[in-house]
Amino acid sequence: MKHMKLGSKPDVFQTEGSNIRFVATELATDIVISIGDVKFYLHKFPLLSKSSRLQRLVASSNEESDDEVNISDIPGGSSAFEICAKFCYGMIVTLNAYNVLAARCAAEYLEMFETIDKGNLIYKIDVFLTSSIFRTWKDSIIVLQSTKSLLPWSENLKVINHCIDSIASKASIDPSEVEWSYTYNRKKLQSENGVDSHWNGVRMQQMVPKDWWVEDLSELEMDLYKRVLLTIKAKGRTPAVVIGEALRVYAFRRLFGSLEDAVSNGIDCTKRRAVLESIVFLLPTEKGSVSCGFLLKLLNAACLLESGESYRDNLVKRIGTQLDGASVPDLLIPATSAENGVYNVDLIMAIVEQFMSHHSDNGKMTFQDDDEIVEVEKFASVSSTSKLAVAKLIDEYLGEIAKDPNLPVLKFIALAEMVSASSRQMHDELYHAIDMYLKEHPSLSKSEKKRLCGLMDCKKLSQEACMHAVQNERLPLRVVVQVLFFEQVRASDASARSDSGADLSSAVHSLLPRENGNSYGSSRSAATTTTEEEGSGVPTSSDINSFRSMRLANNCGGSERSSTSSDINKNGEDKSTTTGKAKVMLMPKMLSKLWSGKAHVGENSSSDTSESPGSANPEEVKSTPSRNTRQLTS
Repeated sequence: MKHMKLGSKPDVFQTEGSNIRFVATELATDIVISIGDVKFYLHKFPLLSKSSRLQRLVASSNEESDDEVNISDIPGGSSAFEICAKFCYGMIVTLNAYNVLAARCAAEYLEMFETIDKGNLIYKIDVFLTSSIFRTWKDSIIVLQSTKSLLPWSENLKVINHCIDSIASKASIDPSEVEWSYTYNRKKLQSENGVDSHWNGVRMQQMVPKDWWVEDLSELEMDLYKRVLLTIKAKGRTPAVVIGEALRVYAFRRLFGSLEDAVSNGIDCTKRRAVLESIVFLLPTEKGSVSCGFLLKLLNAACLLESGESYRDNLVKRIGTQLDGASVPDLLIPATSAENGVYNVDLIMAIVEQFMSHHSDNGKMTFQDDDEIVEVEKFASVSSTSKLAVAKLIDEYLGEIAKDPNLPVLKFIALAEMVSASSRQMHDELYHAIDMYLKEHPSLSKSEKKRLCGLMDCKKLSQEACMHAVQNERLPLRVVVQVLFFEQVRASDASARSDSGADLSSAVHSLLPRENGNSYGSSRSAATTTTEEEGSGVPTSSDINSFRSMRLANNCGGSERSSTSSDINKNGEDKSTTTGKAKVMLMPKMLSKLWSGKAHVGENSSSDTSESPGSANPEEVKSTPSRNTRQLTS
């Protein structure tokens, strides 16, 4: 820290109690200066020789026969006046970044100009500020911090502007030219993490990171911080990602800390709200300059602090353009009231809508040229990778919010349907979310279960998910049959390719409907079919059990799960031949019942029974064993 010493005489100012200051000399004092509760017993001559204001005040007090002069409105108070008084006496006084501005404002108040005495205090302080303080990084920040308590004097003297320009200029220079100390307690920016500090075995000089200045500036109050950052941006030499990092550091220091506790305890958050709104205003417009996670934290804070709609809408739009960079914990924004559930799902739906609208254009853009609207191809289209990432993100998010007992099924379905089907390569995460919702909401009606499960495409489930679904008693019966069917088709195709089992493959595929936009095998078509009470429309429970046993036997390497296969094997037939025959015989029987004509039936609303909805035989229902349950681990 820079400092300057003025004067050469020893300091003989003394204190009596907490409110009396005097000069220990043989000469009697002849003037009293009152500043609030503090009184200075001094001599007129040294003071009046350097201060025009004191000359006028003493002259007026002499007319009233009063030796006391009151200057309680002096900026900086008694401590700043004491510095000026010591300078008048020629005593040694040390100026530094912490007291120089107060002394400068007090000298201005006392009118200690060059016209009164050459080499007066104002001149000496201005030289110190220009030659030392404004050239020093941390001293400039300290002085800028002290300006707030000295308004409007510090503003009128242009000290604030000089400090801001000095700080912004240093923050904008090439990092390789930084030769002063700074505070840096974070990891470097991602773009700089790969820089090796060694070259051919010789240790290179430590590189200064591009964001070296952001922590020091986070010490400033928001009004000053905003002015500094706007000046830095105006200079145009600082990358947007560094501006974004500066705002992130400031937000974590000044906004996010104990925010939820402050709101829940009813503490006045006006100051925090102003900080949030200023940060949103200062966010750089360049995409990728701030992370999606940081934007979501700002959005969460905006909801907690009840900021204006314009700020929340601004954040929603920005998040929507880079939603693929978010994580599930970032999306778990609490609801504003318990009546609306645990999480603010409506806000996430608005973000997803922004993402989809941003990515669902026709690959064209328009611009106006010579009063004519011209449409051209838009090459900067969004990659499919982003859509795949968002689909996976939303499915995982659905798995979290499914645990909310107050989440309406229609809202769950609406959010799931916002993601296009082509963006979901696999439906395992979606199945996990649906299963979790069924578990937490056991009172769903038959139609609600049908529509919920209609979100899932059984053809896109992995083998592990299929095995879980087959044994999941929460799923409707038709969904289980579909899972069994498509898994069996998959196994049959694999067997046909390896064993050249053309007969089995043709028998299975001949029963599938032709591709006409919708397949009877898809879960969505099953969810929208009308129910007809025809006993031949669905397989019997014995068919289901035989089919499931055959599927489990397949996965277990041919173990004897089915009573039919056990009896046949006891007769001495070849095991592989028997299994193949069972597949060929059972598949047409079941599939002809499932997908013959329009015989589609609804599922039972109870998840504890395997009753075939198309069966009218109660004895058949009683003989049906319930499905075993196995928890899915996500």
